Amino acid sequence: MKAVIIRKNASESDAWTLAERPAPKPGPGQVLVRIRAASINYRDLMIARGLYGGDRKDDLVPLSDAAGEVVAIGAGVRRWQPGARVVSAYFPTWASGPFRDEYRATHLGAGPNDGVLAELVVFAEDALVRAPAHLGFDEAATLPCAAVTAWTALFESWPRPAPGATVLVQGTGGVSLFAAQLARAAGLRVIATSSSPAKIERLHALGVTDTIDYRQHPAWHEEVLRLTGGEGVDRVIEVGGAGTLPRSLQAVKTGGVVSLIGLLTGLGTQIDPMPILFRAVRVEGVLVGSRQSCVELTTALETHAIRPVIDEVFPLERANDALAKLAAGKHFGKVVLRLD
Repeated sequence: MKAVIIRKNASESDAWTLAERPAPKPGPGQVLVRIRAASINYRDLMIARGLYGGDRKDDLVPLSDAAGEVVAIGAGVRRWQPGARVVSAYFPTWASGPFRDEYRATHLGAGPNDGVLAELVVFAEDALVRAPAHLGFDEAATLPCAAVTAWTALFESWPRPAPGATVLVQGTGGVSLFAAQLARAAGLRVIATSSSPAKIERLHALGVTDTIDYRQHPAWHEEVLRLTGGEGVDRVIEVGGAGTLPRSLQAVKTGGVVSLIGLLTGLGTQIDPMPILFRAVRVEGVLVGSRQSCVELTTALETHAIRPVIDEVFPLERANDALAKLAAGKHFGKVVLRLD
């Protein structure tokens, strides 16, 4: 079968190599899935660059997010039958409840664990979720990391935002767009930032009426305060990290929540704790979500007929072009690889 692997000491321009690998077979309690599509997350770019925490095994198969169909099951499997349409769970052993360190050791496409960018992949039967019926494989492949993260950040922390609450999303990557779509479906007001007039127009087409061009307004938190009558937003979907967190702390209302998700602007060593302490702001780290979170997300997508935003779909043979597209930062939504 065909698979993409990361060769040791490869440069970023050719980090991924198409290779032939033996086709796997499911053992007891396992499911064999024919992967039809997979999507790329920013962490996959960090892994390709050798910047992700922990050692990376040689010839690692990358990516955590995939959709496909069950083609065979091992002894004792009850949850799935051949032909079922499924998506991968980002943390295969995190069923529900709070996150624990032990789950980190099993996440796909990192460290010693092969990922999903292969024609055939074996999963534990509990490491899969039913794909939403209204989505094709390309769309379903975008869900396991970005969509689940957005769902967790919005709806699985206290206080859960009520209709009419305001959410700030940063940029137009996968997490931010999923958050905007899910928030609007829940009756929340969305404010979105971007540096591109063309992307702002596309945000408007998605129904996001309040947008801020942060090139024109470098102190974009002031625009957030203006749009909210000086009060600030109830929740910030913080994907930037050190470069944006200080402004997010000024843009959130007293008693609001900043959901820290990404590090797109890099790391920092100093954050002023004053706004957190004296305005009773809660800052929480969001590390994707459990399999149960993914189940609840897929139900919400079906209920509201939400379709993921895909920037471009690449064939497997152009895997490095897809990675370069993500690295360039010009995408709007998800970058997907099709394997069939």
